[in-house]
Amino acid sequence: MLRRVSYPGGVNFLRRGTSAPESAVADEAAEAEDVVAVGARRNQTAGKGRPTRSRRDAEGRSRGPVAPAPKTQREAMKRAKALRGDKTERRQAAAERRKRMMAGDDRVLPVRDRGPVRAYVRDLVDSRRHLMGLFMPLAILIFVTVVIPIPNIQNIGSLLCLCMLAAMVVEGTLLGRQISARARAKFPDEEIKGFSMGWYAFTRATQIRKLRMPAPRVSPGTPVD
Repeated sequence: MLRRVSYPGGVNFLRRGTSAPESAVADEAAEAEDVVAVGARRNQTAGKGRPTRSRRDAEGRSRGPVAPAPKTQREAMKRAKALRGDKTERRQAAAERRKRMMAGDDRVLPVRDRGPVRAYVRDLVDSRRHLMGLFMPLAILIFVTVVIPIPNIQNIGSLLCLCMLAAMVVEGTLLGRQISARARAKFPDEEIKGFSMGWYAFTRATQIRKLRMPAPRVSPGTPVD
């Protein structure tokens, strides 16, 4: 026996009827489950009811309205000055940053100066005096010999400068090799490139001691382990 069964939404199905009461009860339970499932799907579909906002729209609403563009150059300069903040505060921040850099704080140092390996190399360089420390005075001497229009002084100055430059190159090469070897022995787990570490030590040694950044932590003659 076939009988018509109506579901929500106007959908009709034909189901085979039985005369046993157990079959009728089972059919009614199945119909009730179908009604609940269709209602849940309708609630889920109707819950949204609008398109999802894009990320740009959401961020724009959270950030607030955008300020209009400046109409004149004077207005643009005022706005840039307001964004930079007070001049006194900027000077204080710069002075504080320089103080931390001189102290060797890794959080504000350039990338090439960070890490315990570079700090150890700086201590090795600062613990002795080098002929390369006269590099800047030598540059001034070369400039003076070029400017003075006296052939004898120019010849003597040029010869002296060439000898000093050759001595600096030899000293820098030996210093780079020695410091690279000591750094590898001190930090066996670190990857240390000989040329890079030697060049770092060479550039540190050519600077005047008072102008080195970070400031030297050891005085000349202090042993560094």
